[in-house]
Amino acid sequence: MKQVEDSEILEKFSNEKTRHEAFNLLLHKYQQKIYWHIRRLVIDHDDSDDLVQETFVKVWKNLDKFRSDSKLYTWVYRIATNESITFLNKKKQRNNTPLDEVSDELAETLVASSYFNGDKIQMKLQQALLTLPEKQRLIFNMKYFDDLKYEEIAEITGTSVGALKASFHIAVKKVEVFMLNDDITF
Repeated sequence: MKQVEDSEILEKFSNEKTRHEAFNLLLHKYQQKIYWHIRRLVIDHDDSDDLVQETFVKVWKNLDKFRSDSKLYTWVYRIATNESITFLNKKKQRNNTPLDEVSDELAETLVASSYFNGDKIQMKLQQALLTLPEKQRLIFNMKYFDDLKYEEIAEITGTSVGALKASFHIAVKKVEVFMLNDDITF
């Protein structure tokens, strides 16, 4: 299946007769990217699947309100990011747990997950990322894994490009220190 342009998806979505086709094209184009974006934030496969579904339900309900002020994928990423952050915040509140303990819990989930098949280096990288504050982890993931430009990340997060660059630089340094620490076990 050839990759469809966002403008074509939006055009088809605006027509009641081709709305479902447009949504299927949107899913085909972005579902896997959104899954991995969410998965890197919440770690657990089942939670990620649920959040992907919630994200695309919101996209379906609100796509007719999309005004092309940003790129379509930026808008979808923002919804996915907000859904993930809301989920993590609810998890903190539900368990009445500080963020560092939630990160510990996510790290344990990562180690125990049958869906994670990475080698030791990948495992250590994921554990390093879980030590980062939520916003730094989000920015690191979008820049490093999703290869988004700072301008796109700024649009998704509502943060200035300068602040993003500084945050990414700090996150990289923290990850480097963690990766070089040989005392870390899994």
